[in-house]
Amino acid sequence: MPLSERARPSLVALTPEAEAALGAAEVEIDMFPFRVGRDSRSLARATPYTLAERRTPGTQPSNELYLPEPDELVNVSREHFQIQHNGTSYVLVDRHSTCGTIVEGAVIGGRNAGGEVQLSDGDVIIVGTSTSPYVFKFRLR
Repeated sequence: MPLSERARPSLVALTPEAEAALGAAEVEIDMFPFRVGRDSRSLARATPYTLAERRTPGTQPSNELYLPEPDELVNVSREHFQIQHNGTSYVLVDRHSTCGTIVEGAVIGGRNAGGEVQLSDGDVIIVGTSTSPYVFKFRLR
């Protein structure tokens, strides 16, 4: 089924830090895989998503959404997780992050092990540890 005929996935920010990273309260996911990771650089972003102006010319970005690293470490890996569509459902895949990704209270991945879980409408995603300021809700509309 073409993407135009499927439910449209999006990420909804549940914290101010998540909203600041998205650049909006909610962002539709329109490309797969949709990759999320840490931005530890201090320069301001030109767009809410990719940092094309801050990578080596001719190279591809490693994430579609970059989460800025605040003064204190939040345990978000540079290549943390991605959301994929496998033809029938949406899947969150941990990209061998250090602390894992919490989906509906279950830790996926961590300790560089990877892992994946099928996403459902309304699932809460916490990037890193349970104290992370980056909390999102996965929506299908």
